[in-house]
Amino acid sequence: MNYQETLDYLFHKLPMFSRIGAAAFKKDLTNTIALCDALDNPQQHFISIHIAGTNGKGSVSHMLASVLQSAGYKTGLYTSPHLKDFRERIKVNGELCTEQFVIDFTQKIQPQIEALEPSFFEITVAMAFDWFAQQKVDIAIIETGLGGRLDSTNIITPTLSIITNIGYDHMNMLGDTLPLIAGEKAGIIKQGVSVVIGETHTETTPVFEQTAAAIKAPILWAQQLHTVTDWQYQHHHLQVTIEHVHSGERKTYALDLPGLYQRKNVLSVITAVEELRRKNWNISEEQLAHGLQHVKKQTGLHGRWELIQQHPTVILDVCHNEDGIQQLVQQLELTTYNELHIVMGMVKDKDIEKVLALLPTTAHYYFTRAQIERALPENELAAKAAIHGLQGHTYPDVNTALAQAKQKAHEKDLIIVCGSVFLVGEVA
Repeated sequence: MNYQETLDYLFHKLPMFSRIGAAAFKKDLTNTIALCDALDNPQQHFISIHIAGTNGKGSVSHMLASVLQSAGYKTGLYTSPHLKDFRERIKVNGELCTEQFVIDFTQKIQPQIEALEPSFFEITVAMAFDWFAQQKVDIAIIETGLGGRLDSTNIITPTLSIITNIGYDHMNMLGDTLPLIAGEKAGIIKQGVSVVIGETHTETTPVFEQTAAAIKAPILWAQQLHTVTDWQYQHHHLQVTIEHVHSGERKTYALDLPGLYQRKNVLSVITAVEELRRKNWNISEEQLAHGLQHVKKQTGLHGRWELIQQHPTVILDVCHNEDGIQQLVQQLELTTYNELHIVMGMVKDKDIEKVLALLPTTAHYYFTRAQIERALPENELAAKAAIHGLQGHTYPDVNTALAQAKQKAHEKDLIIVCGSVFLVGEVA
């Protein structure tokens, strides 16, 4: 098989969450363990950091990878889903794994694929681990897919775990209360391994405390160790001043990820870096600052309040659940524009009503859909939105919708594309 044939095989042969949803989610680690056994357990041949959370885990993963790269470490990065290119999931120092590796790996593991019938995600996890071992990375940042306890990535024993935040998402698989969801995410906490908790919440704190205490894992509460004392959002850049709660020391960082929600995420990164320093990783203050300022350039992260055009301003953001949309609405309150245009599509298994209830009724809406089976048809989304006072027209794909928004918008208007990672990924 050539590269395209290999991708077709992976995308269509294997159950894929982005395509079919919960049916692709395997509720145990058996397949991943078997796949990695067949590969001589590559996950045991590199040091890792494991990151889970409802929102923010992608940003934290990329920021931390950028910092480690800036410090001179050969850094692997596994994230999902991809926006444009499948190989975005598996990077070393910001470079995608090679097409030839994807071909060779798939051919090598094909007997196990036929015997085990694993999910697409299980295969990509094993593929990432194999690449990082081959590349002899100094450290790899491993982002969970969803949940934590039963996530395919959860066969690693990391040097550090991070849980960014807990919100309502994937409730059909993780539970419908914050403590239940937190319990699933807490599954990545390992015996004696420090865990950074990004956001402190009264409902989830006891879950983390009990889980960590049972296996003697030290907890580092990012928001209790650091606080953002000042910040500025200007010209699509974010500058934050962070104070260490105990010492009172303040430092200012410029972030190239300008979303206001990065104020929370950066606290997890700072806390993680301090813990890595205690573990004798050499990361200077200058390297930390450089990494935070060059995340997009060094890791290729996209879709986080990403400016792709001006006059009118066009922003891409992958927010797709209640917590993410709340952050988007806060950002809008601080953004200057005349009229607002929102190009939106969602997938069927999100809590769509809660998302729609948060959105401004004054915006012009362009309802559309990603080209995947899980996408909610645009006419159904428009009908649900109308109940919440959101008015607009429907379009068969995101690029048609965006073209119409650009045509209608004036120079000082703002256009946002949001609601689904897959939708943002299809913007040409």
